[in-house]
Amino acid sequence: MSALKYLPNIITIARIISVVPVAWLLWHESYQAALVLLILAGLSDGLDGYLARRYQWFTRLGALLDPVADKLFIVTIMLVFGFKGFLPWWIVLLIFGRDLLIIGGAVVYRWVTGALEMKPLLISKVNTALQLVLLAATLVHVGFYTLPQTVIDNLEWLVAASTILSGAAYVFFWSYYAWVNQKRS
Repeated sequence: MSALKYLPNIITIARIISVVPVAWLLWHESYQAALVLLILAGLSDGLDGYLARRYQWFTRLGALLDPVADKLFIVTIMLVFGFKGFLPWWIVLLIFGRDLLIIGGAVVYRWVTGALEMKPLLISKVNTALQLVLLAATLVHVGFYTLPQTVIDNLEWLVAASTILSGAAYVFFWSYYAWVNQKRS
């Protein structure tokens, strides 16, 4: 029975592995198959979280792997859409730059304070949701039904704004918390 506590991690690892076939399918314009895998990945994300919460099957590995799986999907699909010309490079690079800023900030924060507890900010959750909506709209636009360009353009600007706000919020809060921790020392 105790081996079951690793089931959410196994589901997350399967989701990480599925990034490769999804990228391949998108690259080769097999949009229906890619959509099926993306839906399954989304369902598996919900399932592993549900199992971990419902049965208290939390592990440190799972806490690390789940956001990595989500980021891998977003960044990989953004890169594929960027290389295919479906999304402008400025938005792809902005999102990638924000992620690098957060990773770098986490490393510096850990170095300065000696601790790091990753809790996503509300603006970060909004940003991730908007990124997913942009990716879904882009997939629909190129693979199933042509959306008005204003819809895609407005989504890109919303994602850009939330990406900048999210990155700035992390810099602000981590700087503030590091400063407060240094004053206590």
